[in-house]
Amino acid sequence: SDKSGNQDLAVALTDWLFKQRGVLRSRNIHHYLKSDKSTPRFYTVKNDIVFNVQFDEFVHGKWMPFNGTDVQLEFVRIDPFVRTTLANKGGQLEAQFRVPDTYGIFKFVIDYNRVGYSHLYSATQVSVHPLLHTEYERFITSAYPYYISTFSMMAGAFLLSFLVLYHRDDLPKKKAE
Repeated sequence: SDKSGNQDLAVALTDWLFKQRGVLRSRNIHHYLKSDKSTPRFYTVKNDIVFNVQFDEFVHGKWMPFNGTDVQLEFVRIDPFVRTTLANKGGQLEAQFRVPDTYGIFKFVIDYNRVGYSHLYSATQVSVHPLLHTEYERFITSAYPYYISTFSMMAGAFLLSFLVLYHRDDLPKKKAE
């Protein structure tokens, strides 16, 4: 047995050092609306989004599906608005979430940095628009007190104008001479 006690360690270290092991790559980045599986030019606040990415690991000269379960996706404007762990389905990582109620320029960011693996950074920019004026609720239930006050003011103004227009002062009675 001519095998050194540190041979396994030396082989593992040289494989890692010369990028034969622990190298990650991302590909097939795709995001779309959950309802129709199409990628729009922009998203609207409160849309439901699905984000997919495929991770591969370089093992012994071949790209194999990555089996990590700790990859996180961030939906970032300046600070992260959504941070979620991607579900791994045989190297295909997926996350579903709702766009926050804030519009602007956002990025899907994956910043994966783990011991023993190469650093992997991916950022995809998208824009989020506010709702159109026709997409808001017709009547907002929390605004009912304001609706009532508006209609009571209209009724009061109508009643006051009716009284002013049709009120007749009594004529002073003439004294009999």
